[in-house]
Amino acid sequence: MAKIKFPFTLGVASGEPAPDGVMLWTRLAPDPLNGGGMPASSFDVRWEVAEDEAFGRLTASGTARAQPAGAHSVHVKVAGLRPSSVYFYRFRVDGHTSRVGRTKTAPAAGSTAPVRIAVASCQRYEHGYFTALKHLAAEQPDVVLHLGDYIYEYGKPAAPAPGRYVRPLKDSTAACTTLNAYRERYALYRLDPDLQAAHAAAPWLTIPDDHEVVNNYQGKTGDAKRRRAAYQANYEHLPYRVKPGGDAMQFYRWRPFGKVADLLLADVRQYRTPGDMLGPAQTTWLLDRLTTSAARWTVLAQPLFFAPRNPPSADAWDAFPASRAKILQAAPDDLVVLSGDVHNAWAGELDRGVEFVATAVSSAPPAVRDDALERNPHLRFFDGHRGYLVAHASMEEFTVDYRTVAYVDRPGAPVSTAASFRAVGNKLVRIDL
Repeated sequence: MAKIKFPFTLGVASGEPAPDGVMLWTRLAPDPLNGGGMPASSFDVRWEVAEDEAFGRLTASGTARAQPAGAHSVHVKVAGLRPSSVYFYRFRVDGHTSRVGRTKTAPAAGSTAPVRIAVASCQRYEHGYFTALKHLAAEQPDVVLHLGDYIYEYGKPAAPAPGRYVRPLKDSTAACTTLNAYRERYALYRLDPDLQAAHAAAPWLTIPDDHEVVNNYQGKTGDAKRRRAAYQANYEHLPYRVKPGGDAMQFYRWRPFGKVADLLLADVRQYRTPGDMLGPAQTTWLLDRLTTSAARWTVLAQPLFFAPRNPPSADAWDAFPASRAKILQAAPDDLVVLSGDVHNAWAGELDRGVEFVATAVSSAPPAVRDDALERNPHLRFFDGHRGYLVAHASMEEFTVDYRTVAYVDRPGAPVSTAASFRAVGNKLVRIDL
């Protein structure tokens, strides 16, 4: 068999950290924008985990099978690691070696050590550079939460809006509807060096929103074949612990970080009905987790704006007041909600707890009324720049830094902190910078 060209063009990633292990990911794709470029056969890929970046102290290793049916993606479940520990990993195949990734396991169940959580969402390739992710990578958080719109399925518009389309898509003007189209869209994004750096810097937890499938999709309506293709491509490009099953995939899950934080990731799309945002099974799961959580901070991570807004949004929790009320009734008084979707940064106070809304990595923002904060006194902060959040959770406090970049239409924007807040029950306290 002829030797393959360098296959690790899409980088490496880790995710789903547990106290004793993580998931590792890569995909073999010598020609990622043209079907991947791999032969129609399987390959054994060696993986290695070490305590040092030079791999002098190897901790675990093995081989994983990269198969054509999975676009030659590799998902490795690594166990037997120490809690709260940094490890380095890499992959090898056919004489080629991947870049080195850095990961970190979750704390032990009884740990009271602080946790740093980076939060990102909405990274539309055409709308700008992923400079925010370059800065996020430099922060080396304990875990990255990505709250949806990892890709955008749109085709290339016939007449792009001036100033918004700064990086072209591949030649096709068609939106993603097939498995190959979704695979190539993910490949385009994963070729971005800043996205690769962010994945290589820390483990990720991801929850899709709508654009991983199609704009504003809800529940089981629409094209089942398209959902199946979208979920499959999503799985093939991220380090999940579970696989899709047909046109469904269970994204909602609980990830504990010692005694400090319970991260509850909720899916606001797949189970939605006209009267229920989450669907019966997910609602039961979430309410049970909210009422039984023993962590200092219960953190609900999900894509959509949770707090009420005036004027209300038809594609947010405003459209599901009964679902929101159930959550707030079951939640502890110091609930923290982490959200994305709206391409701007917000901070707000809830009946129980607070909400921090991450802005977009690059997606263009919608227009916002000048009197938005005046009309919504429970919303305490707004910022219209691109960027991300960094949350600092400890047994004593939960604080959030709003990290922003000045521009995304060209590379190289510096990062700054627009504001910092401390959660105190259902109140937000501004921290002087």
